Amino acid sequence: MATRADKPRIVRCPACSGDSIYAPSNPYRPFCSERCKNMDLGAWASESFRVPDESPPDDLPFGDPKEQ
Repeated sequence: MATRADKPRIVRCPACSGDSIYAPSNPYRPFCSERCKNMDLGAWASESFRVPDESPPDDLPFGDPKEQ
């Protein structure tokens, strides 16, 4: 009888959406390859991934009644 540990877990690669083996045998997990891992790292380094900020721009004063 095969156990869950015998069957490798297949996940979606965050970079290319292809199949990726999520196991210690894949040094790039959760990515499918070194290329996809480096693409993701490059996106972080170039600040392509950002969290939206709802604060006013730095050149606007806080609490200006004319702006509200």
